[in-house]
Amino acid sequence: MSAVAMSAEASHPLLQRLGLTVPVFQAPMAGVATPALAAAVSNAGGLGGLGLGAGDAQAGLAAIAAARALTGRPFNVNVFCHRPAVRDAGREAAWLARLAPRFARFDAAPPAALSEIYQSFVTDRAFQAALIAAAPPVVSFHFGLPPQEVIAGLQAAGVVLLASATCLAEAKAAVAAGIDAIVAQGWEAGGHRGIFDPDRADERLGTLALTRLLVRALDVPVIAAGGIMDGAGIRAALSLGAAAAQLGTAFIACPESAADAAYRAALASPAAARTVMTRTISGRPARALPNRLTMLGRFLSPAAVPAYPVAYDAAKALNAAARAKGEPGYGAQWAGQGAPLARALPAATLMATLKADLGL
Repeated sequence: MSAVAMSAEASHPLLQRLGLTVPVFQAPMAGVATPALAAAVSNAGGLGGLGLGAGDAQAGLAAIAAARALTGRPFNVNVFCHRPAVRDAGREAAWLARLAPRFARFDAAPPAALSEIYQSFVTDRAFQAALIAAAPPVVSFHFGLPPQEVIAGLQAAGVVLLASATCLAEAKAAVAAGIDAIVAQGWEAGGHRGIFDPDRADERLGTLALTRLLVRALDVPVIAAGGIMDGAGIRAALSLGAAAAQLGTAFIACPESAADAAYRAALASPAAARTVMTRTISGRPARALPNRLTMLGRFLSPAAVPAYPVAYDAAKALNAAARAKGEPGYGAQWAGQGAPLARALPAATLMATLKADLGL
C-alpha cells in the first residue's frame, strides 16, 4: 500500500474524531500497561491504553491522573464488565486441594479459602460514578457491557465508547447499546477472551475473518485485534476495512510496560511460538505463554476451575509462593500468537517503526 493510500486510511473519521495520526491502538493490558506506556503511544500519534479492570475507583482515578500528567492527547481506559462470580464452595475446595502439592513444593500452603479478588465494573457503582466524572477521552469495555445508564452517562460526558466482541452477535449487542466502535478480538489475541458468556460455545473466529464480518455487517468503525505485531499486520487489517489495529503483545517488551524480567525472558524465548488458551490461571479463557501454571490445565475440564476471578486468587497465591523460592514459572504471562515477532524497543521507537512500515 502506498504512503498516499495509507495516509487516507489514517484519516478514518474515528481517528479524526480522536485526533490520531497513526491507526494504532495500544491494547489496555491490565497489569502490563502503565501510564508511561499509554502516554508514549498517544504522544506518538496512536491511542494509548490503561487496563483498569482489576482495580477500583481510587486506583483507576490515580492511573488516569498519571496518564494525563504525561500526555495531553487522548488515551483509552478499559474496564471489565464480567458477570459477578457464581461461587461454588465445593469446586473451590477441590481446586485448592488439587493445587496443594504445588504449594508444598515451595514450602507453602494454599489459602484456606478463595475470594473474588476484584469487583466487576457492572456492579461497582463507585467506579461507575468516578469514571463518568473523570470523563477520560475513551472508555472501552471487556467481557460485556455495563448498565445502560452508565453508557448514557459516559456519552453525556463526551466519552468515545469501545467494546470488545468475539463474534457478530456480541458486536450487534454492543452497537444496539450505543457503543461507538467495536474491537474485533480474534482467537489469536493474547490475554483474556472478551467473550460475553465464557460458558457458551466459542466461535473461535480469527482476527481477519472476524474483522471482515463486522465491517460488512456494522455501521460503526471496527478495530482489528489479535496477532497483529507490525506494519504488515496493520495494513492487512486496514485493507479489510478496519479503522485501526489494536496491538498488545507488541508493546509488552517495551521498557515502559510493567512486565517483569521473567515475563520478558519468556516472551523472548521459544515459548513465544507456543501460546495456549487456558482457564487455569483466572477461571476465564485467556491466551498465555506456556509455563508451569498453564500446564496444570492441559487435561482438566473447564468445570474443574473456579469461576472468574476467584480462580485468579489461587493462581496469584501460588505464583507468590513460587517466586519466594526463585521459581518464575507460575505467573500470568499473557501473549498472542504473534509473540515471536515482539521487539524490545521503547514505545516511541516502536511507534516510529510502525509509522515507517506504514509509510506515514
